[in-house]
Amino acid sequence: MAEPISMDIHSTYADTHIPRQTPRGRYLFVLSLTALGVVYGDIGTSPLYAIRECFHGTHSITATPENILGVLSLIFWSLIIVISIKYLVFVLRADNHGEGGILSLAALATPIKPSGRTEKWIVIALGVFGAALLYGDGVLTPAISVLGAMEGLSVATPVLTPYIVPITIAILIGLFLLQSRGTAGIGKIFGPVTLLWFSVLAVLGLAQIFHYPYVLTAVNPFHGVDFFIRNGWHGFIILGSVFLVVTGGEALYADMGHFGIRPIRLAWFTIVLPALLLNYFGQGALLLEDPEMAVNPFYRLAPAWALYPMILLATAAAVIASQAVISGAFSLTMQAVQLGLIPRLKITHTSSKEYGQIYLPAVNWALMTGCIAVVLGFHTSSSLAAAYGIAVTSTMVITTVLFYVVARQRWNWGFLPIAALCLFFLIIDLAFFGANIIKVLDGGWFPLLLAVIVFIVMMTWKKGRSILQRRIQKETQLLEGFLHDIAKEKLTRVSGLAVFMNGNATRTPPALLHNLEHNKVLHERVLFVTVKTRPIPYIEAEERIKFEHLSNGFSRLKIYYGYMEDPNIPRELANIAQPGFVFKPEETTYFLGRETIISTRKYSGMALWREKLFSLISRNARSATAYFGIPADRVVELGEQVEI
Repeated sequence: MAEPISMDIHSTYADTHIPRQTPRGRYLFVLSLTALGVVYGDIGTSPLYAIRECFHGTHSITATPENILGVLSLIFWSLIIVISIKYLVFVLRADNHGEGGILSLAALATPIKPSGRTEKWIVIALGVFGAALLYGDGVLTPAISVLGAMEGLSVATPVLTPYIVPITIAILIGLFLLQSRGTAGIGKIFGPVTLLWFSVLAVLGLAQIFHYPYVLTAVNPFHGVDFFIRNGWHGFIILGSVFLVVTGGEALYADMGHFGIRPIRLAWFTIVLPALLLNYFGQGALLLEDPEMAVNPFYRLAPAWALYPMILLATAAAVIASQAVISGAFSLTMQAVQLGLIPRLKITHTSSKEYGQIYLPAVNWALMTGCIAVVLGFHTSSSLAAAYGIAVTSTMVITTVLFYVVARQRWNWGFLPIAALCLFFLIIDLAFFGANIIKVLDGGWFPLLLAVIVFIVMMTWKKGRSILQRRIQKETQLLEGFLHDIAKEKLTRVSGLAVFMNGNATRTPPALLHNLEHNKVLHERVLFVTVKTRPIPYIEAEERIKFEHLSNGFSRLKIYYGYMEDPNIPRELANIAQPGFVFKPEETTYFLGRETIISTRKYSGMALWREKLFSLISRNARSATAYFGIPADRVVELGEQVEI
């Protein structure tokens, strides 16, 4: 039984960084090109629907010249402040040994002092809820991106309008079916295709700007301020649609570990930002020329002869954006498993060369079911847009709060500078959040409901494992006392090595006590193995294992993993180089405890319904045998009932 993972960060490994080669020259170019497809796929498909939602969406506003310039001004400054400054300049500094993302940030923000229990719980809860919200993003992004691309068919010919939803579902099913094969091969073309996409965005926008260069005056923030003054409450609501241009912000941070800060920044400032701004301003110029184009300004930018190729390219970009989000959901889930936030799941590595290429069947089918459901339920990307923003705005608010904690606690930044900076970011985040929360009844309830369900499951699992460990600890003997007592017993010793998985290295494994009670024998050599996951992505090889000879043929092994690593017990045993220890797989037997959870009112800890939920989740968790990479034919499982 593995110990439940804590998100605590101890001072011995809190603020160090794993050495990383600084990318330069051709290597930097290749990394930046690859980052285009993975990091910027989501934000790169926003031009498909963002401007349209402002002037032809559920809560749209009339496309007058003043409103067009006002919306463009808000878009420009949103991209500059939220993405360029908040994420690219500041948030990307908060790397947890090279890794980014909401869970990494929460791990960094966890209080170092043991006394900060309340602060620790708040930080963990924020991090977990932020992660839960991202699953809503994982469902909505593929749906809205592919739908938005397919809606170009109705621009080409209204005859194809009834086929948009079926074609979208077919593409999504195909995308999810391909996940088990991995994306290493097709992933090589993601960068070039996305580069072509951004190039086309820039060219189409630039061509229209030449026709109406006055649109560039929208860079003046006065137009944004004037927009709010003239439109009041309605102008505030439009912020919910403006926010669609920055929905990929969290992806920048989450994918930092794959590419590093420099390639992500280079790709943004040299390719992505210019292309997005040119396209948005090009759509604005088109609307200044003809407000009737608000029905679908993106596709109206393209000449008639290029419409079908444009739909094909947009579909490819949408699939790439969807793939990036799906891969992100896999990575997030793997982190959550290792951090003890969700039960063990089957994780398959789809590439022998790229460690990050993983596939989680349970997550894959859940996302596919969710995507198909929202496409059938909402039918159009315009309807989905109302639901889309809430999950991401909520996560951005949490990111700002956690970033403040990290800056103050880890980096010791002065209170006034960091408070002023984060307050500025928070005002913007909360404005976007407020504009989106209004749309709860229009579909925003869906990602919130999904996030609440995932949050309850995660917190119940974490709390349940903690209660379970305390119950088992009370019923087991200290290992030191057991070794003292067993030395006095005359037990039959059989040949071979017995490996007992032990959640608490200081206690006697329940499986060992049950084995002695029923079989009355011990192996000649007994090894207690405790697996611990630290809140850093990877563990150096020399820090992986700690071996200790005890007495009378007993030994203890502690194995440390990062939250991005897969446990494999036989592999670690084979790497032990200690005098007197020999590992022979064919002579090794693994003893694992298997608890059956009985929910009762006897002990306080969780509400009865949460105890029943925890019991249900435990029964359906992946077996420890498979999770730890242990050969099934060498395992003995000993069960016990535990009341909580």
